[in-house]
Amino acid sequence: MDLHERARARCHWLPDLTGRTGARYQVLVDQLAADIASGQLKPGDRLPPQRLLADALEVTIGTITRAYREAERRGLVEARVGSGTRVKGTTEQPPDFHHLSRAGHDSIDLSLSIPIPNPLRQQQLAAILQQIASLPTAIESALTYQPEQGSPLQREQLCQWLNAQGLMLLPEEVILTEGGQHADFLALQALIKPGEAVASAALTYPGMIAAARQLGLKHIPVPMDREGIRPEALERLCQQQRIRLLYLMPEYNNPTGLSMSQQRREAIVEVARRHDMLLLEDGVQFVTPDLRGTPLFELAPERALYIFSASKLLSGGLRFGALRAPSNLMPQLRVALRAQCWSSPGLMGAVTCQWLAKGHADPLLHWHWDEVRTRQKLLHEVLGQYNLSSHPCGFHGWLQLPEPWRAADFVKLADSRGVTLIAAEPFCVGTQPAPQAVRICVTPPASRERLQEGLERLAQLLHDEPPLMPPLL
Repeated sequence: MDLHERARARCHWLPDLTGRTGARYQVLVDQLAADIASGQLKPGDRLPPQRLLADALEVTIGTITRAYREAERRGLVEARVGSGTRVKGTTEQPPDFHHLSRAGHDSIDLSLSIPIPNPLRQQQLAAILQQIASLPTAIESALTYQPEQGSPLQREQLCQWLNAQGLMLLPEEVILTEGGQHADFLALQALIKPGEAVASAALTYPGMIAAARQLGLKHIPVPMDREGIRPEALERLCQQQRIRLLYLMPEYNNPTGLSMSQQRREAIVEVARRHDMLLLEDGVQFVTPDLRGTPLFELAPERALYIFSASKLLSGGLRFGALRAPSNLMPQLRVALRAQCWSSPGLMGAVTCQWLAKGHADPLLHWHWDEVRTRQKLLHEVLGQYNLSSHPCGFHGWLQLPEPWRAADFVKLADSRGVTLIAAEPFCVGTQPAPQAVRICVTPPASRERLQEGLERLAQLLHDEPPLMPPLL
């Protein structure tokens, strides 16, 4: 029995490709889809190892690798380190993260990173809508198709406001998007090919994790320290494989609240230049100018992209954001955005830019930042004796639980006491083990008193310690 016969005998799934025309990897994926549809392959079934199937079909391992990647991109299979490539289930899986509250009616929700509730927000929005309605030119502009890059007037207005915040952006280097998540997805889709590698901190924004997975990208976790991504660890990873883009949050990481020093930012830029890697800086977790470090697009304008969103400042429901990019990348971004949605909605842009322009939003934003700082102080007053990290402008804190607490148990018991939290799992890249930690958001409660009540319940829970586990033999 030769090598190919032995390989065929060991394959529990062996597609018949005889008489089929077209690229071999595509034919293989089509047959895989047909076998799943017919029930020959069931959810959870493991596909043969790539080398084994290549020997059995007498094709190159590159053909099998490409086929498995295409099958994963089409949602037919999922690959996990240590468990191989398996057929995906047909039932819809719950999302790894959420943007709507799961808290019960009486629960104190500390799970969502959202602006602090304030009636002034609704009052200002109503006034802005009335202003737009009174201007025939504004109404006409909002009803017409916009250029792919966005309205020139809106880009000019947005950049004027951002310049006043210390972010020196030019209208021609900005493309308007439908929020920060859209900007993230747009950058990955336009600039990174399926199967290529991107990297981020080992603990990062779940929206980035979801976008990379949806696009079939290889997402590599980078080890962290007290300033986030470690440059020497990033350097080692770049020496081992080609990483096309690094996603990061220098001002404060979501979820850990860690900030990067100027030295750390410069070190990461040096690694990026050595290995010709793009930098995608997520600035959605906006901070005030006095606490902001040097943005990466100032340190490396030729390779750094920057994401802005109005979600944390005005309202997540507006779905308005922007992506700064080097001029040589803008054509690719415009083409990708045109294919997705043609352009960002003119009305959303008109509302947001008018709201930010001429100081209309200033009273709300000044109150917002003062209130966030006060709530951060309250967080540290109640839980500061524990391993807690956060940013003065941060919407959340990161609590590393003392032993013998397990994060899943803590979240469950907190829920039983009327406090809703998120544990670390949704923030973990790939198969990274989740730390025993929880994210505590200080912004969802409408009042400080309600926030303090929730924090004190958590403090009492930590004081009580977890219930003893039954003995096991």
